[in-house]
Amino acid sequence: MRIAQVSPLHESVPPRGYGGTERVVAYLTDELVRLGHDVTLFASGDSCTSARLVPIVPRSLRTDPGSIDALAHHFVMLEQIWRAADSFDLVHYHIDYVHFGHSRRLGRPHVTTLHGRLDIPDLQPLYDEFQEMPVVSISDAQRAPLPQANWQGTVLHGLPEDLFRFEAHPGDYLTFLGRISPEKRADRAVEIARQVGWPLRAAAKVDAVDRAYFEREIQPLFEEPFVEFMGEVSGEAKGALIGGARALLFPIDWQEPFGLVMIEAMACGTPVVAWRGGSVEEIITPGVSGFIVDSLDEAVDATRRAATLDRRRVRAEFDARFTAPRMARDYLAIYEALIGAPRRAAVRTVAMQR
Repeated sequence: MRIAQVSPLHESVPPRGYGGTERVVAYLTDELVRLGHDVTLFASGDSCTSARLVPIVPRSLRTDPGSIDALAHHFVMLEQIWRAADSFDLVHYHIDYVHFGHSRRLGRPHVTTLHGRLDIPDLQPLYDEFQEMPVVSISDAQRAPLPQANWQGTVLHGLPEDLFRFEAHPGDYLTFLGRISPEKRADRAVEIARQVGWPLRAAAKVDAVDRAYFEREIQPLFEEPFVEFMGEVSGEAKGALIGGARALLFPIDWQEPFGLVMIEAMACGTPVVAWRGGSVEEIITPGVSGFIVDSLDEAVDATRRAATLDRRRVRAEFDARFTAPRMARDYLAIYEALIGAPRRAAVRTVAMQR
């Protein structure tokens, strides 16, 4: 199958640091190539991929101090996709709704994975107008605000099986990873660690829009002697941090569409203590991969219990549900339904040999 993957240009594929969407695009693209498909990736020029790369900008827009209008570059990308449309059996977009008017006139099968929050009133008239656009959710919970959308399925994220190393013997600390923002509730993580009596290692990105919140609300908490703030981490350092933790704290205060860090923790064998909301109940199996809580008192108790869970069972849950091969198979089924043709036999044989 000839597939185009269209990534946002804000981060490279995969991103050097924080960035969930581009990371998922990287894992899906490489797995489709491994299965024998002809994949073209539209992304920033500093991306690293086994697919054919079409570089729209020299480097990710977030790392380019001269970039002010990100939307302009995405419109250039859409024009390049238009010109190459006959080269693809299907175009898979990861750039939200920016391309809807373009895709309505493209004349090629296409699908869009919606990676962000959808509980925004401004989206209602948009999806009323573009009801025919085929879209994929990353959790069933994500869909709730837009029942009128043309849902093709839910595909939970997956990671390469060897991306994170299983750690049977963790250290004596808790960890919080992600982004510093009001809805991520790093303050809850600090309070849980305080009450449990274990150190907290926090690794998080601080966007410009959240800088004032961080300095006012979170930075003073990170000055506690039991808290170590590590800034933004990636690669081996990230795996070592998660794998060495007794538990990952995921104390969200919003309807999280997915939460990639939860399955990253599971890949390391690290249990997750997560607040109920959004995708959490679709990802965490209570008593197996972690616990789901509704209050601070429950979180403190669950964190102590999480450290006693069998880490091999946590990893087994990841292997069964959250690998890149499973994610790719789910997307291929959607691609085939949209194209209306079965996969080539040679590709099916490769997949069956897994």
